[in-house]
Amino acid sequence: MAMTIHCDIVSAEQEIFSGLVEMLVATGSLGELGISYGHAPLLTSLIPGPVRIITQNGEEEIFYVSGGFLEIQPGIVSILADTAIRADDVDEAAAEEARQAAEQALANQSGEFDYGRASSQLAEAAAQLLTIQKIRRKAGK
Repeated sequence: MAMTIHCDIVSAEQEIFSGLVEMLVATGSLGELGISYGHAPLLTSLIPGPVRIITQNGEEEIFYVSGGFLEIQPGIVSILADTAIRADDVDEAAAEEARQAAEQALANQSGEFDYGRASSQLAEAAAQLLTIQKIRRKAGK
């Protein structure tokens, strides 16, 4: 039996996952992180994108987080995100529409243009689409 660590993934609205995991993979502000039992304590910000976990029984689950924080303490890892949803629940059509709208806004800048907001929306939409692609690869589609 593999060594496990307790994991909580929490959004502003609800707790989306709580349980024992063998491995968690998330993308922090400085790159991708792999966390398993015995990892050193850490606090880092997360960028929008997928979070993969391998549960205690060896099943892989994928979640989308819109950013937030990842904290590792002895025996527990916590993800606190503004938005966290199961990858199966990500709306691909809405994410693609948001990506196109953000790209169009960046291409057609006007006087009242908010570059930071448009680039943030583009990054979030791209991260949602990446999460959908990862779940499709997992399913073999």
